Amino acid sequence: MIIVEKSNIIKRKTAPAAKSAKPFALCVKEEKHVRNMIAFDLGASNGRAILGQFDGKRLAMRELHRFENNYIEMNGVFYWDTPYLYNQLKQGLLAFRQGGFGDLDSFGIDTWGVDYGLLDRNGHLAGVPRSYRLGVQADIDAVTSRIPRETLYQRSGIDTVLTFNTLYQLYRRKREGDAALEMADTLLLTPDLLGYFLTGAVGTEYTIATTTQLYNPTARDWDWETIDQLGLPRRIFTRIEPSGTIRGRLRPELCRELGLNPAAFVAVGSHDTASSVAAIPGRGSFAFCSSGTFSLVGMEVEKPVLDAQAMADGFSNEGTIQGGFRPLRNIIGLWLIQECRRDWMKAGQNLSWDDIVREAQGAPALQSIIDTDSPEFYAGGGMEEKIRAFCRRTGQRVPETVGETARCIYESLALKYRSAIEGLERMKGEAISSLNIVGGGIQNKLLCQMAADATGRPVVTGPIEGAAMGNLLTQAMALGDIAGLDELRDVVRHSVEVDTYTPNQTPEWEKAYEKLLALMK
Repeated sequence: MIIVEKSNIIKRKTAPAAKSAKPFALCVKEEKHVRNMIAFDLGASNGRAILGQFDGKRLAMRELHRFENNYIEMNGVFYWDTPYLYNQLKQGLLAFRQGGFGDLDSFGIDTWGVDYGLLDRNGHLAGVPRSYRLGVQADIDAVTSRIPRETLYQRSGIDTVLTFNTLYQLYRRKREGDAALEMADTLLLTPDLLGYFLTGAVGTEYTIATTTQLYNPTARDWDWETIDQLGLPRRIFTRIEPSGTIRGRLRPELCRELGLNPAAFVAVGSHDTASSVAAIPGRGSFAFCSSGTFSLVGMEVEKPVLDAQAMADGFSNEGTIQGGFRPLRNIIGLWLIQECRRDWMKAGQNLSWDDIVREAQGAPALQSIIDTDSPEFYAGGGMEEKIRAFCRRTGQRVPETVGETARCIYESLALKYRSAIEGLERMKGEAISSLNIVGGGIQNKLLCQMAADATGRPVVTGPIEGAAMGNLLTQAMALGDIAGLDELRDVVRHSVEVDTYTPNQTPEWEKAYEKLLALMK
């Protein structure tokens, strides 16, 4: 029997399995074909477990569990609390079971890129996984003193100036004689690591591999030449699997502990941006922006773009769930306002995100512009003062209030989007007609309108939970319910509504853009 609730979430009753029953069959359904799937969508500040139910045409989504995620500083090193994250995934699975939804068909995990954990020969963590926030310029210099930047870009297609790239992280540990790296038997990127803890299965999903600067998009394999030149251990790298691979099932002991069936683990577009882009309902010549801690602005192509202009413009070639590439620019995004809010909260200003937007709306327009990717903004701590120092150094009005600081961040981000889009147009050789923004940042309607005004292009926003939706629909594709990306995006269009922001270009925005270009030089 199927019960349809007002929320469109379906509870499916299933008969207890007999002792002689065959292993869980994904294709067996009662009355109406409805999939129960869970997307674990983890960002650098929070995570969610989201139930998706797919009836073959529309996807209904419901948040089951939400939790905080913050890096932890210990003795000068930034770490992720991986046991805590693993336990939060278990809480999400438990929330599904307690909801009485029946059997779970599958689950998938997407996270931010570049970070990883190391396993020893017994399959246990070899030390606490580090956070990319530890990266510094010296890490880049150590690598590029041995391998020229141009060579690195030709091999990986990844912007070489990003201090947090996995390549730089690993070589730093190599130089330090890090004991965990020396004893490691396996490297697993964050979504693959968490999936391993839930299933015991190892592998590296394609889209997350492409974020590392250790993947060769021409050879379609790890960049063994760079790995060998830097003396990194070959043994730690696992096979690379296409997005949508069914890698394993929930471990039997977890099934008993949580009262669940052995659901399939799908290696979805494990990089959250890849899942977000998969869920974009756009058509025609559009650019995308995945708006979160980082803003990633790019487009989809079949082959990587590795020329000198792409390198000069700061584009990285990351993977798509269909096996292609996303030339995109990594722009420091809402990290700036997240860090400022932490400062304000410590100072006793208990500001909600809506409070901050209201303060920004009341502040004067286009008074101060920053290059959001200036190196000092990568590290956490004291962000408000870093912004003030940048404005002093560049001879601009120094933002003093919450509203002035927030407006400076939002306007600067919008202008950076324009710079990225113009770089994509040079690469593509034709105009880009619109910008599709997905992710949590679309809840900031002020920033969305600024993006339209700054770029001079219509901005289409939605879905909010883009990464989770792409995650869920890639699971449905792996289970045989969706034939390909075109059909997946048809489901998105049937399942969500989008908003459109009309641009209002003014001479003030043009002057501000000229200022940004000068700052970027």
